[in-house]
Amino acid sequence: MLSAKSAPIVAATLPVVGAHIDQISGVFYDTMLGENPELLNLFSRSAQATGEQKSALAGAVALFAAHLVGEAPLPEHVVDRIAQRHCALGIRPEQYAMVGKYLLGAVGTVLGDAVTPEIAAAWDEVYWLFAVRLIGLESRIYASAGVDGEHPWRTYTVDNKVTEADDTVSLLLTPADGSPVPHYRPGQYVTVVADLPDGSRQLRQYSLSQAPNGSTLRITVRRVRGTGGRPDGVVSGWIHDTVRVGDRLTVSQAYGDLTLTGAGEHPLLLISAGVGITPIAAILDEVARTQPGRQVTVVHADRSPERHPLRAEVATAGARLRAFEHLSWYEQPTDLPGAAVGRIDPDAIPLHPGAEVYLCGPVPFMQAVRSALHRRGLPEERIRYEVFGSEQWRTIPVPA
Repeated sequence: MLSAKSAPIVAATLPVVGAHIDQISGVFYDTMLGENPELLNLFSRSAQATGEQKSALAGAVALFAAHLVGEAPLPEHVVDRIAQRHCALGIRPEQYAMVGKYLLGAVGTVLGDAVTPEIAAAWDEVYWLFAVRLIGLESRIYASAGVDGEHPWRTYTVDNKVTEADDTVSLLLTPADGSPVPHYRPGQYVTVVADLPDGSRQLRQYSLSQAPNGSTLRITVRRVRGTGGRPDGVVSGWIHDTVRVGDRLTVSQAYGDLTLTGAGEHPLLLISAGVGITPIAAILDEVARTQPGRQVTVVHADRSPERHPLRAEVATAGARLRAFEHLSWYEQPTDLPGAAVGRIDPDAIPLHPGAEVYLCGPVPFMQAVRSALHRRGLPEERIRYEVFGSEQWRTIPVPA
């Protein structure tokens, strides 16, 4: 809770901070990364090139400030998602001090003399309330994952590399030291450390695309093709072109909150687009193994059947279920039986009473599907979703 002294100051200055959030974010990232270039390893080159990365932290702090002064709700899943992503990157508590220095410095740079010592102190309080909340949550997440925070990485060997669809491959990974694979929950993701040929290092999160089996991890990666001025995906290209069977990769423990919940008493609706199928495939695999009597509907949208990853595997898993329906929408013409041609029609998705929905794909796709499900009477608490990369911040409103 904000102090009595800071609360009215934050409430009064929140509109101007919100109105300048893009400028503040730009100064923050440019200054911090310019003076600490080693941090470039933590951030996607593509997101940096397009400017998508820059609004993330400042927008989250502004949302938290609005929550503290009673002007906006703070969805708990947003805070948890931030903490999960920080753990996947190996973020440590001591790094918050450096981030706070540059973030609050950016506020002063953009707003100039308008930032009095009292205003600076009030926003410093906001930042540290947010940081302490995240640090505590991240500590608990690390502990539940069996990670002490000092050594969050393990070495895995690439046992197999399989082409799953056009521009999509799977890597099958086993611990290099022969130890068992740590348990994870279907729907979670890992961070892969990419040591690139130019000597730089990049970190990327990839969903685990099969249920836990104790011996292997599997990630399924689509090559990112640059369009509209965006660069090609550096890490996805490296995985497709450079990584070979027998190579060793540095990988994190599994994190993420798009995980299967409940005892299986409700119908399950799994909806994906593109490579968003990866956590959906893992959840379906787990349900087929542990809840074969459950009613499950799988819906997927893609450009064509040739671009549809894990399609045969989904059908195989569905065959083990008592009640299973599999629907696909393809943008390109196809004569595949049971497939619809064109963009997905969210109103045509089967929706059984009491259904629990898991959703993963590009943000515009998920927004359209969620809106349709809401119109059809499905409450928000029955919809769970995952957003990857800098796109995750588009769903966070920034006060203006």
